Amino acid sequence: MYNRNSHYDWLSAAVTAALGAGIVTSFAIGQGQHPLVGLGITGLAVLVALACDYYQRQSR
Repeated sequence: MYNRNSHYDWLSAAVTAALGAGIVTSFAIGQGQHPLVGLGITGLAVLVALACDYYQRQSR
């Protein structure tokens, strides 16, 4: 029923990280932060989440 060896779903990891970081950076932009800095922070969060997910799956 539950397949532990399912296909790697990198898209859901990227979307989850982008939504989480996007919420925080949207608040910071509302407080006066430059929008490109907010996009950079969101992009960095997505890259870190993808790297963590990739290396976690490699260690199993």
